[in-house]
Amino acid sequence: MTSATPPSSRSSSPQKVCHSQTQTDVLKPLLGGGISGGGGTLRKRRRVLSKDGRSNIRIEHVSGRSALYMRDLWTTFLDMQWRWKFFLFTLTFAGTWFLFGVLWYLVALVHGDLLEFDPPSNHTPCVMQMQSLTGAFLFSLESQTTIGYGFRCITEECPAAIILLIIQLVLTMLMEIFITGTFLAKVARPKKRGETVKFSQHAVVSTHEGRPCLMIRVANMRKSLLIGCQVTGKLLQTSPTKEGETVRLDQRNVPFQVDMSSDSPFLILPLTFYHLIDDTSPLRAWAAKGGGWTDPELADFELLVIMSATVEPTSATCQVRTSYLPDEILWGYEFPPVVSLSPSGKYVADFAFFDKVAKTKTTPVFKTPSPQHMYQSNGGGLVSELSDPEKIRLEQSYRDRGEDRGRASVRISNV
Repeated sequence: MTSATPPSSRSSSPQKVCHSQTQTDVLKPLLGGGISGGGGTLRKRRRVLSKDGRSNIRIEHVSGRSALYMRDLWTTFLDMQWRWKFFLFTLTFAGTWFLFGVLWYLVALVHGDLLEFDPPSNHTPCVMQMQSLTGAFLFSLESQTTIGYGFRCITEECPAAIILLIIQLVLTMLMEIFITGTFLAKVARPKKRGETVKFSQHAVVSTHEGRPCLMIRVANMRKSLLIGCQVTGKLLQTSPTKEGETVRLDQRNVPFQVDMSSDSPFLILPLTFYHLIDDTSPLRAWAAKGGGWTDPELADFELLVIMSATVEPTSATCQVRTSYLPDEILWGYEFPPVVSLSPSGKYVADFAFFDKVAKTKTTPVFKTPSPQHMYQSNGGGLVSELSDPEKIRLEQSYRDRGEDRGRASVRISNV
């Protein structure tokens, strides 16, 4: 669709962004990136969260990690990849068939039912037609799967064999319930439903309602609704503390809203979510530089966007995640419309334009707060940062009344 070149950095190499593509050719710092070499080239690192919402964090040196996972077998089986689940499924059933086959073989061995013992014609075995290890394995398989071909069956001769059959059926039934339950739970997980929720590949910054706003686009690609949608953001960046320490992955809240409300947007059509960049936004320092392209310290962050919703058909809660790096946030761009009206009178959402962006007519400008909005000392009292004339008048009247009592100052609360 469109392409643009951001403001030039200290690197002399040309930089190009293809806004309609997932990947970009711009080399920008990720979390912890910085300047390498004397030329000031920005080096690139992996992101904390991938574009499809997968974590890139590797956990190491956890004592007793295997034991912790074994204590929570249900979650361990659910998180297991499908190929390992099928392998474990096959191994478990084949293993129990063989294990109980060996036990049945031992029962026949103790009772003298095997062919090498040459039992007499009037001998009653524990299990009919089970005279070898292969026969014992087949009887174990037929009993556990309730096939019952008809010529291998247990008799009343051996109480131990009856007890062994009960133990095998009870244990294997519990095992089948657990394995079948994990299969169904993994298939029914709302994670797959989240794959039909789409985020825009880029975020844009443009003027909305006269103020600079960070915008992302979200769409539900199914006709079934998502109930109670909530979109939140987390800004990950390296931040110093007052004590001189450096927080590597400091998290700051980045609230998003649709128009003037953030409560349960109706996600039946692609929606644009806004984050107002003001003096309380964690992006204010980056926005004050017009996007922070030339400042590697301000451009050293990652914006995580998380949407939580309830799936209407199953009432399960799903969460969809994505992330944006500084080179994926386009300053001075906007999303073109994707919804149109067909000749038949139906609304059409054209996803061919979903990831497209267009240059705005006016470049958004972030205005830093003036000194008049800050608290300043004024004799024995404080002057409010608010510009509300009524509050200022009340504060002045209370201040005048308190002059006779030692010039006590009173400030009206903002709450």
